[in-house]
Amino acid sequence: MSAATETVRAAPDEGGSLAAVTAKLAGRSLMLIPRVPSTFIPSLVFPIFLVVAFSGAFSALVKLPGFPVPKMIDWVLPMAIVQGAAFAGITTGLGVARDLEGGFFDRLRLAPVRPTALVTGPLLAAAGRSLPPYLIVLVVGLLSGARMPGGIPGALVLLVASVGIAIVAGGWAVGLALRIKSMQAAPLMQVGVFLLIFLSTAQVPLSVMTGWLHTVARFNPMTYVLALGRQGFIGGLTWHESWPGLLALGAGCVLFTLFAVRGLRSFTD
Repeated sequence: MSAATETVRAAPDEGGSLAAVTAKLAGRSLMLIPRVPSTFIPSLVFPIFLVVAFSGAFSALVKLPGFPVPKMIDWVLPMAIVQGAAFAGITTGLGVARDLEGGFFDRLRLAPVRPTALVTGPLLAAAGRSLPPYLIVLVVGLLSGARMPGGIPGALVLLVASVGIAIVAGGWAVGLALRIKSMQAAPLMQVGVFLLIFLSTAQVPLSVMTGWLHTVARFNPMTYVLALGRQGFIGGLTWHESWPGLLALGAGCVLFTLFAVRGLRSFTD
């Protein structure tokens, strides 16, 4: 019997509560980071690449009237961190897809645990997996010249945005994995997150957008999540800039958790 199976089956001895099983499944997912680094490294490397590439190639954009930061890295860095957290969330969905292909997920379903834990465990792991990209990319960005006048409060709201979007992306990815039941779901997981991010204010603020992209970005919830996370790099925190992002994250977490939970029905319908 594998250590992972023993870990999960130990839950009933502790009462088999949803919280206990969720924590154990999340712990198993986090333990896989050093064992399968190829699924985690992109959530670190790609955000750093974005910071370097966008900060240089688009540095002249800050000269546009109304651009809210003096250096492009101050605009790009929060977006890159949030994107890294989103990809960290996707890796939990990839883990579920891998378990489905390998048969381990079927063994979990036969264990005396509440089925909902098979979703909440990976989502808790998604939140945990978002922390390394947040910390490492933030430090790299600050060492590269980014300024964060918002200080610690600004860092905290960026953390909230990162953890929240990791859970949203995790719910999306886990839900797709439970429906498609193979690693073939991976491209769709990634495309969905790419579209959500890059059809928002990822590169420039709404004030300098025109045409259809302005319309799409205006109604894209990611625009408000990025506004929440960028406050520390633009200035001080305000409730006016915070509540739309918090609302978008809260709604997204609920909706995509339900999306993932409903994916469990594909095993019983």
